[in-house]
Amino acid sequence: MIPFNKPFLSGKELQYISEAVTSGKISGNGIFTKKCQNFFEEKFGFDKTLLTTSCTDALEMAALLIDLKPGDEVIVPSYTFVTSALAFVREGAKIVFVDSRQDHPGMDEQKIEAAITPKTKAIVVVHYAGVAADMDIVMDVAHRHNLYVIEDAAQGIDSYYKQKPLGSIGHLGAFSFHETKNIISGEGGLLTINDSKFKDRSEIIWEKGTNRSAFFKGEVDKYGWVDTGSSFLPSDIIAAFLYAQLENLETIQTKRKVLWHSYFNGLQYPQDSGKISLPSLPEYATNNAHMFYVVTESATQRDGLISYLKEKGVHAVFHYLSLHKSTFYESLYGKAEPLVNADRYSENLIRLPLFYELETAQVEYIVDCISQFYKK
Repeated sequence: MIPFNKPFLSGKELQYISEAVTSGKISGNGIFTKKCQNFFEEKFGFDKTLLTTSCTDALEMAALLIDLKPGDEVIVPSYTFVTSALAFVREGAKIVFVDSRQDHPGMDEQKIEAAITPKTKAIVVVHYAGVAADMDIVMDVAHRHNLYVIEDAAQGIDSYYKQKPLGSIGHLGAFSFHETKNIISGEGGLLTINDSKFKDRSEIIWEKGTNRSAFFKGEVDKYGWVDTGSSFLPSDIIAAFLYAQLENLETIQTKRKVLWHSYFNGLQYPQDSGKISLPSLPEYATNNAHMFYVVTESATQRDGLISYLKEKGVHAVFHYLSLHKSTFYESLYGKAEPLVNADRYSENLIRLPLFYELETAQVEYIVDCISQFYKK
């Protein structure tokens, strides 16, 4: 069976974990935590970064930083992972869902403004598959309505919008290092702080509501409880694993892009015949090869193709279920208005295997299986 995903070891993960252990400090904000944060700030120019135990934690920190209050509204795409919305629901916000684009599973930027009310506090943009949303439109709407923009760049490492790294454009950004991502640490995340007014408070929230970071910098002579927060910072063991991956970012990305293009080039026949749609890439966005997906004509066809691939030894999967149709959301607000494109992707999208150790010959085999399915 060709698995959907396989975690990749670059070679130095265990060595760096050993170094973290022998350093005598394996709790949060250790040597490798600082190395990882410095890597992101130097390579991508993020103003400030903080490692977290997950992208969920990074989004929860963002919700705290913008001072969400019960009754505030946050605009979120429906076709996304649950935590894109849950992090803000936990602070009492009402989620207002926006449909996907016709040509891409990401949020339809043209529909954001119509979702704004006097209670709207923020827009959460999800860069689906590492492909940027049109951030000029998003930021223009946000500035005119005095709203915060939070980039959910869970899938967006090493991807750009008009030469700007994803996660650097909104007021705050969040990344994931879950084992299914390009760069991994099992679980793990990163918060990017792009608005200077959040810098100091972000460290306090990160450190369980204390000014502990300021104490270790010598800025205060003692530290105590000064704000809300939680234990968002990861163990330095996680950071050590992550740093070994970051050192190999270019190698990993190069291989993933080769595999992505092998899929794209190989699947032209079923696309040209109108049986499936392949990913589209806007001219303003780059491709970080986070995932390769196809969109079928119907849910029945999707299920048939997944079953056929399984018979042929290939593990392919469908992706998100529209959040506006979720049991939890309906329990809060009742049945939502239809979001046609989000539902279409929920019913018809298939993700194909894509991981570093996948071989081009295996991609060619998967492509052949898909072609044979449609020829039949």
